[in-house]
Amino acid sequence: MNSSPATQGLRVFAAAAIGLAAAIWAMPSASAAGAMATGGRTTQPIGHYEFCKTRPAECSVHPKDLAPARLTSALWNKLARVTAAVNAAVKPLSDQDIYGKDEVWAYPDKGVGDCEDYVLEKRRRLARQGVSLANLLVTVVRKPDGEGHAVLTVRTDKGDLVLDNLTDKVKPWDQSGYRFLKRQAIEDTGRWVSIRDGQQVLVGAVQ
Repeated sequence: MNSSPATQGLRVFAAAAIGLAAAIWAMPSASAAGAMATGGRTTQPIGHYEFCKTRPAECSVHPKDLAPARLTSALWNKLARVTAAVNAAVKPLSDQDIYGKDEVWAYPDKGVGDCEDYVLEKRRRLARQGVSLANLLVTVVRKPDGEGHAVLTVRTDKGDLVLDNLTDKVKPWDQSGYRFLKRQAIEDTGRWVSIRDGQQVLVGAVQ
């Protein structure tokens, strides 16, 4: 016997709620990875450079409190909810398909975007909810297949966490499977620092 559309809708909602609850309560313990080691100042991704030209106020913030955020259950729940909400709200589409060119970093206000656009939106939402920009860092990585990608690094006293558009799970950075290349500096939203032996990559493809 076929279920009614209303019943099917309830089942989908319930499944989504169960998945979100599992993500929320999977908070890592104190034994989770520590902070990733960063190096000196490095080149700013071209997409972020162009983004800063159009939104200079967002790229000239110098947070006063540089201490990592305290990883409470409330913060963990906030990270999980924002990750799931943005991942569900934005349809993945390449910069070529949206703008006709590569490396355009923008907020996905029209409901479409690629990896760095998801990152910018999560960063914006979490900042509005009181998380310091010193702890919300746009980060460039390389996927196992060698393709460039962008994630949001969240600095906490239990280690650095990663918010990704490829999964709703909030993961310790060293459990993501990525090679970390560079990220925003904690003390200046317009500067970038190296991570390990990072190298320049493009991150504009659909992820």
